Amino acid sequence: MNKLFAWLINPPTEGRRSILLLRLMAGGVFFWEGLLKFVYVNQGVGRFTKLGIPFPTFTANFVGGLEVVGGLLLLCGFLTRVIAIPFAMEMIVAILTTKISLFLGTSPLPLPPALPKVGIWAVLHEIRSDYAQILTTAFLLINGPGQWSLDALLLRRWRSAPEADPAHAGSLQMPPAAAD
Repeated sequence: MNKLFAWLINPPTEGRRSILLLRLMAGGVFFWEGLLKFVYVNQGVGRFTKLGIPFPTFTANFVGGLEVVGGLLLLCGFLTRVIAIPFAMEMIVAILTTKISLFLGTSPLPLPPALPKVGIWAVLHEIRSDYAQILTTAFLLINGPGQWSLDALLLRRWRSAPEADPAHAGSLQMPPAAAD
């Protein structure tokens, strides 16, 4: 358990600065989709109700809050690996709850406005955002937030702090980063 915790809070931060672009893409989409769940009932509680998700008010608000807070975390590159896990799980649930019924033609949600409306081609067309989000969060989980992130800044500061400094005596010590 300690190794998993160390792996989550000590992500590799030497990655290219361009990882920022992936964080901006995924974090931005999660952030504004979370806001939409609160602003438009048909995107939050209404959608969750139509899909038959249990406790739709609680669940929609929980997911919306997770997306807003988690999106901001990704945008900043803070706790990147930690938030990537629930986001990947959320995207799997989104795919399972919306795309199977679309494939079968039994979706309680409005069908796509243009052909294809049902079947595998409709699923492949409609899954594009879910697919991009799950792969991007998987990338960030594996590769970390990159050099331009709050995770990198905090880890650099922590690693450069003098260990013999009496001011740090008795403070919580983080384990060294695990080799990836």
